[in-house]
Amino acid sequence: MLDIKLIRQDSEPFKNDLQQRGGDPRQIDQILDYDRLRREMITLSDELKQKRNLVSRELGQKKKAGEDISEAAAEMRALGDEIDELDRKKQELEAAQIELLERLPNPASPDVPLGKDDSANVEIRRWGKIESPQPAPKAHWDLGEELDIVDFKRAAKISGSRFWVLKGAGARLERAIASYFLDIHTQQHGYTEIMPPALVLGTALYGTGQLPRFGEDLFRCENSQLYLIPTSEVPITNLHAQEILEFEQLPIHYVGYSPCFRSEAGAAGKDTRGLIRVHQFHKVELVKICAPEHSYQELENMVADAERVLQGLELPYRVVKVCLGDLGFTAALKYDLEIWSPAQQRWIEISSCSNCTDFQARRAGIRFRRNPKASPEFCHTLNGSGLAVGRTLVAIMENFQDAEGNLVIPAALRPYLGGIEVLRRPQ
Repeated sequence: MLDIKLIRQDSEPFKNDLQQRGGDPRQIDQILDYDRLRREMITLSDELKQKRNLVSRELGQKKKAGEDISEAAAEMRALGDEIDELDRKKQELEAAQIELLERLPNPASPDVPLGKDDSANVEIRRWGKIESPQPAPKAHWDLGEELDIVDFKRAAKISGSRFWVLKGAGARLERAIASYFLDIHTQQHGYTEIMPPALVLGTALYGTGQLPRFGEDLFRCENSQLYLIPTSEVPITNLHAQEILEFEQLPIHYVGYSPCFRSEAGAAGKDTRGLIRVHQFHKVELVKICAPEHSYQELENMVADAERVLQGLELPYRVVKVCLGDLGFTAALKYDLEIWSPAQQRWIEISSCSNCTDFQARRAGIRFRRNPKASPEFCHTLNGSGLAVGRTLVAIMENFQDAEGNLVIPAALRPYLGGIEVLRRPQ
C-alpha cells in the first residue's frame, strides 16, 4: 500500500503514473479529499474531547459543592454523542481511503519503458542460437503424447480443462528440472531453501498484493479462511511479516519449490493447449528481502541467477525490460526472461523478476533497524521465478528434439536421471 504522506507531499507523480497505466488519476484526488476530511474530523474530535474534559472537571466541582449538575451532565452527554458521531464518520472515511489506497499499484521506477502492453517491452539481451530445424519441431503437446510422457485426456477426465498428467520419464524429468534449479540456487548462488505451505491465510495474500484486487485469480477453500497459493512468493515473503529485522540480517535470499494454483481468470482462449497456461504447475521461486539502497542491484543479481540456470540447460532465451502497461501491480521494475519456442515460433515467458521496493513490506509490516537505537524502516522485497518448471519442460521438449522425434536430455539434467541421454519414442 502506498504511503499517504508521500501522496500529500506531491500527488502529481502518482497521478501521472496511474494515468499512464490507463487508470483514473482522479482516484488520487479522492484519496486526498478523504484524507483532508478525516484529519479535519480528528482535529474537531480532539477539540471536543478537550472541552468535555473541562466540563467534566466543572461537573465534579459542582457535585462536590452540592450544586445542580443536570445542565453540565446534559452537556457532557451531548459532547459524548458528538464525539462518537465524529469518530464513526472518521472511521468510514479512513476505510474508504484505505480501500482506494489498497488498489493503487506500486509507482513505476523512472527506468520503466512507456507502453500499453507487452509489445512495448524492451529487449535487453539474448543468449543462445535460435535455429529453424527441418522438419519443424513438434509442439510439446504432440511430442509429449507420442513419447507417452504427458496425458492431457485423462487429466481432463479427472480434473477438467487446463490440467495435465506427467507419467514415467516425463514425471521424472520434471522432478529432475526442479532438483537442478534448487541445487544451483542453494549451492552456487547462496539462497536458503524453503519448503513452504501451499495453503495460506488471506492476510498473507494481502501482504504480497494479491488481495483484495486479484481475488478472482485465486482458489479459495470453501468454508475455510485458507487459499491455495498462486506462487511460493506469498508464503516465503510473509515469513517475516510483522517483524523488525536487524540490519546485519540483510539481505535475506530464499529459494522455494512449490505447486502453484491459478484460476487463469480472463485467460479464455489463451494457450488452451499444452502446459503454458494451466491451473496447477510447479515453480522454483526466488525471494529477497534487503535494505532499500541495495534493491536495484539485488534485482540485477536475481536476473543473472535465473539466466545461469537457463544457460546451464543450453536453452536460447532473451531478457526484456517490462513496459509500464505490462508491469503489473506490485513491481516498480521488472525483467522477463523468455525462452524461444521453435515449434510455436514465438517467445514464451519463463521467469519474471521484480523489485517491489517497499510496496509489499508496507502491507506485510516487514521492517528493519540500522542500529539498536534507530527507528524501524521498511525493507524492500524482490521476487522472481527461478524458474517455472513446467515451462522449462516445454522449452526442453521443443528445443531438444532429434530428427526421429526422440527427446535428447540436456547434459546438466542427466545426472538426475541416472545417466539417461535420450527419451525414445515407444516402438
